[in-house]
Amino acid sequence: MTSTAARPGRVAKLPPRERILDAAEELFQREGIQRVGVQAIAERAETTKMAIYRHFETKDALVAEWLRILAAEYQAAFDRVEAEHPGRPREQILGLARFIADGLPSLSYRGCPFINSLAELPDRSHPARQVIEEHKSRQTRRLVGMCTEAGLPDPEQVAAQITFVLEGAQVSTQNGSIDRAGERLMRIVEALVGP
Repeated sequence: MTSTAARPGRVAKLPPRERILDAAEELFQREGIQRVGVQAIAERAETTKMAIYRHFETKDALVAEWLRILAAEYQAAFDRVEAEHPGRPREQILGLARFIADGLPSLSYRGCPFINSLAELPDRSHPARQVIEEHKSRQTRRLVGMCTEAGLPDPEQVAAQITFVLEGAQVSTQNGSIDRAGERLMRIVEALVGP
């Protein structure tokens, strides 16, 4: 999903479905899923509630689609590092860590949308929560695959450690508890994957 920084100048240029998703992203990121109603999304998207329900059967369906788009962006990061470092799994892992490290400053205000959404969606049968769980599972499988290809001993354990570090850095950045989180994240992942 594109950045909402230049949003006012481009909102009228987007098709209705994209305007709705754009507005939902901005509001969900800033205020959280539960605090944002369909009317607020409609107003921000310069459309009507009826138009939202034409594109998305329920608010839950809209939330799930927003998270699917975010998950696709993360999967694209895996694709990018694999393409940039073909046959070099260690560099691929470091590229993923760098992707997270470089994104930390933008998380300092509201935090990771997946972590925040999980906190707001305790029902495991919620469609948006299922999107997150599927995304995290796919991400773990890909990371285990990279660790296996890198010849790391106990690839599942190393992938779990890397995941803890990546997600912990995001939470620590959001709550301000650790300074220089990006640098620290990179040093830890470098130590885990070795020279």
